[in-house]
Amino acid sequence: MFQDRMGLLSDPNRRRALTNLLTRLNTPICVLCYLAGVAWFMGLAFEPFTLRTYMSENAMGSTMVEERFPAGERALVTAREFGAHKRKSGAMPVDWLVKTMQSRGLEVYTQSFSRRLPFPDENKERYMVRGTNVYGILRAPRAPRTEALVLSAPCSPDNSNNQAVGLLLGLAQYFRSQIYWAKDIIFLVNEHDLIGMQAWLEAYHHTNITGMDWAPLHGRGGSIQAALSLELSSDVVTSLDLVLEGLNGQLPNLDLANLFYTFCQKQDILCTIQEKLQRSDWDSVSGYSQAVQTMALMVLKQASGRPWGDHGLFLRYHIESATIRGINSFRQYKTDTTTVGRLLEGMFRKLNNLLERLHQSYFFYLLPSLSRFVSIGYYMPAFGFLAVILLLRALDLWVQLGALPSVTEDGVGVTDQSSSPSLVSILTPVVISHLTGAALYTLPVLSQELAVQHFPVSETEAVVLTAIAIYTAGLALPHNTHRFMLAEGTEQGWRVLKLVAVLYLAVLLSCTALINFSLGFILALTLVPVAAFVTPHVPKVLSAVVMVLLAPGCTLLYCVFAFQELQEAPVSLIDGWMLFLSVISQGMLDHALYGSLVYPLLALFIYPCWLILWNILFWK
Repeated sequence: MFQDRMGLLSDPNRRRALTNLLTRLNTPICVLCYLAGVAWFMGLAFEPFTLRTYMSENAMGSTMVEERFPAGERALVTAREFGAHKRKSGAMPVDWLVKTMQSRGLEVYTQSFSRRLPFPDENKERYMVRGTNVYGILRAPRAPRTEALVLSAPCSPDNSNNQAVGLLLGLAQYFRSQIYWAKDIIFLVNEHDLIGMQAWLEAYHHTNITGMDWAPLHGRGGSIQAALSLELSSDVVTSLDLVLEGLNGQLPNLDLANLFYTFCQKQDILCTIQEKLQRSDWDSVSGYSQAVQTMALMVLKQASGRPWGDHGLFLRYHIESATIRGINSFRQYKTDTTTVGRLLEGMFRKLNNLLERLHQSYFFYLLPSLSRFVSIGYYMPAFGFLAVILLLRALDLWVQLGALPSVTEDGVGVTDQSSSPSLVSILTPVVISHLTGAALYTLPVLSQELAVQHFPVSETEAVVLTAIAIYTAGLALPHNTHRFMLAEGTEQGWRVLKLVAVLYLAVLLSCTALINFSLGFILALTLVPVAAFVTPHVPKVLSAVVMVLLAPGCTLLYCVFAFQELQEAPVSLIDGWMLFLSVISQGMLDHALYGSLVYPLLALFIYPCWLILWNILFWK
């Protein structure tokens, strides 16, 4: 069998016949591959494509230990005291927190930090950020203190997370009375949400990758094995929502999600993911629709590349972490603070048993629900079908470029040298497109002061509008590109340029999908059809409209509207446009503050690649 296949590839006649077949049926095969990729992705939420979640780590398998945390009401009283001191001081009550943690028997330390944003964050109304993190360490009484666990609660400017701080302090007092801890436990209250967490993590690991100013930590625990971030918005919780999406689409080990789901079942707590309840009727249309919506929300969140909770920054340091968010949706089902505390106690006791980092379960997965998951081996073929289209078009272009030379009257084969593309005609649009991408990446922030001086806009509006102006100016590149070319483009020229663009896009999307499948798949859905079928010979106006509608900027706009629809919070066109502008500014801030790679990827690589295809459409 193997020799027959090798003979098929080595025989020139058979190889030519196979090539002719692929080129002749290239377009139908590409269309089928695209439909197959979309259908495969939509089928991932169907039960036969999913696997039931299970615990892979033996140390966390049994949940027979009884949790005894009793101080839920006392935690709520502490939360009210914390809120009162916060309102009195107008900021996080650092002194009160230090005294309270010390009274719980913890080693207490503080860390000050400051960060000047590249431009004002109008969503949270901040520009120069100064704050203080407070953390207490419960030393392990039965181990050499080389490992640690973290429980954190962000201190919000309003009263939205006071209950989490109260429960954290209550758990600290209860944990102090137990003797079975084999790891240090760090109780952290961070100010200014993600910025404070970023400062603490950088100081803990002696790194400064974002240029933030922070004071060094005077107290440290062991190597952090896992972390949980707690967010409670009210005294009454109807369900607990698990947030997993981290920076640049990273996800924690699936066993951490399995641990949460297991203890929710044990404590009879209503649990959700993407704030959607689980359904048991998988074989019904409504059950399948619910699973698709949940999975699609996870895909959109992961594709954004931003951390959706404080846990998202831990993942950069290979620390398995998640955010547990209390939801009060006014359902009849209620969960008291004592039960939530027992869930956290059980999870920490299981994490305390770990002999090594979580590694036995999946790191790449999608969740249509908490009880079922889609592994990388199941969802990657959906992207593979789309990537094959680019390879098939590249093969077709290669065959066209390598066609037999024209034959003269004497029967001698000659090549038409006048039709051979010059290196300048190929490199010019490539270089100019990437220079435009570099301008899109650097100029919006650098030119904000100049824009504010000459136009009646704020700094944030100047940054976003400058980015949109540069993005729109790229549409004029075909006219400007031909100014730099010494001669008219040739027929072979656009084929060579498209071959380069198609292969370039295939590499970009494949590398992106390996790191962040969701981002790679969404970009492939809109860019692959453009790359596959654009030529200078298609109707210009209609093709230009289609290309603009499938451009990266419009893809982002569609994702904004889709996200709102899936969250059951649809918006009008005007509100959607304002959200779109906000997403652009947040993407730039996430890159500057936390190191998100989505904005530089789109500006420096994806957008220039689309501009090359735009040049091909208007090739002269």
